[in-house]
Amino acid sequence: MRAVVISELGVLPTVQDVPSPSCPEDGVVLRVTATGVCRSDWHGWQGHDDDITLPHVPGHELAGVVEVVGPQVRSWVVGDQVTVPFVCACGTCAACLAGEQQVCERQRQPGFTDDGSFAELVALHHADVNLVRLPAGMSPVTAAALGCRFATAYRAITVHGRVGTGDWVAVHGCGGVGLSAVMIAVGAGARVVAIDVSAAARDAAVAMGASVVLDGTGDVAAQVHEVTGGGAAVSLDALGSRATATASILSLRRRGRHVQVGLLLGADTAPPLPMGRVIGWELEVYGSHGMAAHEYPAMLARIASGELDPSRLVGRTISLEGAPAALAALGTGTSGPGMTVVVP
Repeated sequence: MRAVVISELGVLPTVQDVPSPSCPEDGVVLRVTATGVCRSDWHGWQGHDDDITLPHVPGHELAGVVEVVGPQVRSWVVGDQVTVPFVCACGTCAACLAGEQQVCERQRQPGFTDDGSFAELVALHHADVNLVRLPAGMSPVTAAALGCRFATAYRAITVHGRVGTGDWVAVHGCGGVGLSAVMIAVGAGARVVAIDVSAAARDAAVAMGASVVLDGTGDVAAQVHEVTGGGAAVSLDALGSRATATASILSLRRRGRHVQVGLLLGADTAPPLPMGRVIGWELEVYGSHGMAAHEYPAMLARIASGELDPSRLVGRTISLEGAPAALAALGTGTSGPGMTVVVP
């Protein structure tokens, strides 16, 4: 099969012919129909993730058609059209048994612990726990947008943020996950302040329903307090940096909720955060790490009703040959607004 292969960290990957993956006993092999290009893939390529072993195939936001089924699989057959969370859970550890598969103790992640979906075929483990059937009529490109950014934003807004009608929500960073958060928060009846240094990203946030946009310069937290009349009820760091994590916490009103969605890796792994404010204002601080497969139906129902439309978040589609350059663009800020989706 053809796949994008990282042979050396930080060096541009290449498209190569590689052996097709074998099917796990409890898993499946999918023919990839679409896969998103995510900043998490860029972090992995740069060496910010210890799980990657070279040579390596990146990619974790995917849709596909079941091509091979392992002998232990009971719920899926060849030809099923599916997507999958980026956390592939074991289904048997204490976290999984509690319904919290997104923090599985023995999780596997395509594109990180295993070869991923920047390829014609990808192998997935524990299929009965992790696969999600696509609704009739949903395109593979739209489905590929769900697996990481949209699903992560959905759970961050609805579970951790507990966003309600009339709440002010601040979203720091308007890439794929940030724009997803804007759309989902607006769908819940919230008013959104979207912050990004890119004018194109701010325009995209307005198109998703943001009430106010800020350019990310100066004292961002003070600006959020001013436009919201006292601070946001919920604030998300959708980028992942020392500056945005701190600004997100300081953007909150008293007893507000900060949700860390953007990965803090490399030099930003352990940022100093304003914990005095967290204590004094009784703020809630959450991490958000995707969404378990069993939680997808509620999100899919809102998409089917037309309340949410993740297809609007896709900026462009490219071929597999274009994936290395698209990955590199994430590190230079030249990827453009919205999501880039690879169609192998």
